[in-house]
Amino acid sequence: MGEADFTAACAEVERLHRVLQGWLSGTVPHSAEEFAAFSDSHSPEFTLITGDGAELTRDRVMGAVRSSHGSAARLRIRTHGTRLVAADARLLVAAFSEQHSGTPDACSRRCTAVLERDPSAPHGPRWRHLQETCVQD
Repeated sequence: MGEADFTAACAEVERLHRVLQGWLSGTVPHSAEEFAAFSDSHSPEFTLITGDGAELTRDRVMGAVRSSHGSAARLRIRTHGTRLVAADARLLVAAFSEQHSGTPDACSRRCTAVLERDPSAPHGPRWRHLQETCVQD
């Protein structure tokens, strides 16, 4: 695990959450190109374990995000404390905290992400799996 791995993981965590915030808040256009900045960052095998324990496939996550453009106008997402848990030739595993604000159901989460190294990915590594745990602020 080197500095380049840590930098790549941090950059991707921050980038994807900026993209998600823009989409959900409606500050980016409702277009295929803007949605692709989110969807193309996930591998076909992507899974999400939500804060309440539900396991969602990539298709379910993409459908939910696609239909939620502009649904949270005041949403702000901040990530912090990103650390690299493990890295090898194929994967990066990162842990980070995520804080949502500006919506009635906003909460904080501790997250672990599995990222696949993929030279064809548009923004660096692709998201393979994300585990979220809701925490009290």
